[in-house]
Amino acid sequence: MLYVEIHQLFKRKMKIAQIAKYLKVNRGTVYKYLAMSFEEAQEYLGNALRKPKKLDPYRDWIVAWLEEYPHLSAAQIQDWLLERYPNLEIGESTVRSYVKEIREIYQIEKRNIVRQYEAVPQQPMGKQIQVDWGETKQKTTEKKEIKLYFIAFVLAHSRYKYMEWQDRPFTTKDAIRCHENAFSFFGGSTEEIVYDQDHLITVSENAGDLILTSEFQAYVKERKFRVHLCRRADPESKGMIENVVKYIKGNFADSRVFKDIKSWNISATQWLERTGNKNVHNTTKKRPVEVFLVEKQHLQPVSPILSLESNHEVIIARNVNKDNTIRFKSNRYSVPLGTYGTLHDNQVYLQTKQNTLIIREQPAGEILAEHKISTQKGKLIKNRNHTRDRSKGIEELKQSVIFSFENREAATIYVNEICQLYNRYRRDQLAILLSVIKSEPQWINQTLEKCIDENLYSANDFRDVVSYLKKLGNDSILDIKKSNSTLTSNTKIKVTTRSLSTYTSILGGRN
Repeated sequence: MLYVEIHQLFKRKMKIAQIAKYLKVNRGTVYKYLAMSFEEAQEYLGNALRKPKKLDPYRDWIVAWLEEYPHLSAAQIQDWLLERYPNLEIGESTVRSYVKEIREIYQIEKRNIVRQYEAVPQQPMGKQIQVDWGETKQKTTEKKEIKLYFIAFVLAHSRYKYMEWQDRPFTTKDAIRCHENAFSFFGGSTEEIVYDQDHLITVSENAGDLILTSEFQAYVKERKFRVHLCRRADPESKGMIENVVKYIKGNFADSRVFKDIKSWNISATQWLERTGNKNVHNTTKKRPVEVFLVEKQHLQPVSPILSLESNHEVIIARNVNKDNTIRFKSNRYSVPLGTYGTLHDNQVYLQTKQNTLIIREQPAGEILAEHKISTQKGKLIKNRNHTRDRSKGIEELKQSVIFSFENREAATIYVNEICQLYNRYRRDQLAILLSVIKSEPQWINQTLEKCIDENLYSANDFRDVVSYLKKLGNDSILDIKKSNSTLTSNTKIKVTTRSLSTYTSILGGRN
C-alpha cells in the first residue's frame, strides 16, 4: 500500500519532500520505493509463502515508521494506524506481536528506559484529580521546530484523562480556564486536586503551609475543592499524572508534525477518545472510558458560569535576573538596583493594565516599577531611577557610609575591607550598605560590631545580620514588655528617698 501511494503521489508531480511529509516517512524511504518495481517491493517486504496475517496490508507502513522512528512503541503504532484507518479493528496483543516480528526481521532495535514507582492505594470514586504541566518540541510543516506546552488532568480512580495545549507558556488565567474546560469534559469536579509545586498556582510552600497566588486562591474558594501540593521529586504521591504526561509525550506527541494549535488540540481530543481513554490501563486492567461512566456519578457538579473570570486580572510570576531586569514578551524591563538577591526566590509579580507593565514584590504588594509595554522585541526598557547613582564618586559614597555610624574608626576599617575584597563591585556594595542604613538606621551600629566580631565583610552579610538582629530584638522587646507587665502588677518596689543635698553633691553643685 505504501509502495502504491508513493508512486501515485509521484505521478501527481509531488516532490520527494512533500511525499515524505504527507505519508510521515523519511525521504530515503520514498527514494527506495521509487527505485523498486512492484515485484521487488513484494520480495523486500517478506516471504509471500508464509501464512498471511491481519496486519500484512499495513506492513509497509509499519516498517517505514519503525525505520524512521525506531523508538516507537506498539501502542503508538496502533494509534497511528487507527488515525489513518479509523475502521480498522485490531487487538493490542496482535499489534505487539506483529511489531515484534517486524523488529526481528529488519533488525530494528528498541531501547527501553524504565522508571521505578512505588505502588499507591486505589483512590475512591470522585475523590481526586491529579494535574501537571508538560512541554515538548515538535517539527512543523515548514521544517522548523516549535515548543508546545500542555496541561494534563487525570481522575485518580478511573484514569480518565483530559489535556489541553498552547503554543506559549501557561499563565494563572490559562490554568483556571483549562480547569473549567476539564470540569466540563469530566462533567464535574472532585473533592481534592493534586498539584506539583508550580509558580502558576503557589507563591511558596513553608513546611506544608501553602501560600496560593491571589488569583488561584480566589478560584479555589469559589470552586470549593481542596488543594494538595506534592513535594518536589515525589513520584509516589503524583505517579498517575506523571505517567499520563509521559504517555502524552511518548504516544500522542512523539514524532507528530505540528500545523497549528487549533488542529493540534483537535487531534489531541481525538487521541483521547481513540487511544488515551480507550486502551486498557496497565494497572487497573480496565478501560478508563468504561470505569468513568460509573465514577462520573460521584463527581461534584459545578456551575457553568464562573464569576471570577471577569473579576480578576492576570498576575504572572517572573524571576529577577542578575542584572536587575525581568523578561516579558521578548523584552527586558528594569527593576530598582539591588532588587536581585533581596527577594524570596528572586521572584516578582507582573500585571498589565492597558499598555502599562506593573511589577510588584508581592501579588498585591507595593509597586517596584512601571513601564510602558514595548511592541518591539529584544529591547531593554530601563527606568532612569533604576541606574546607579553616578553623581557621587566612590570616595564620597564611602564617606557617606562611614559617617552614618557612631564608631567611625571601626566603620572605616570595615568599609575599606569590603572595598578591597569586592574591588570590581565597590559601588554596588556601598549602594547596598546605604540602602540598609537608610531603611534600618537603629540597627546599624549593633550590626557593625557583630559583623566585625564574626568576620562578615560583605554588604549582603551586613543586610542579613540587620534582619537577624531586628527579628531577635523584636522578640526580646516582647519578652521584656511581658515581664515588666508582670513585675508592675505583682511586685511592690520600695524606693529609697534621699535629700536634695545628695544629688547636688553628685552633680558638682553647691549646697
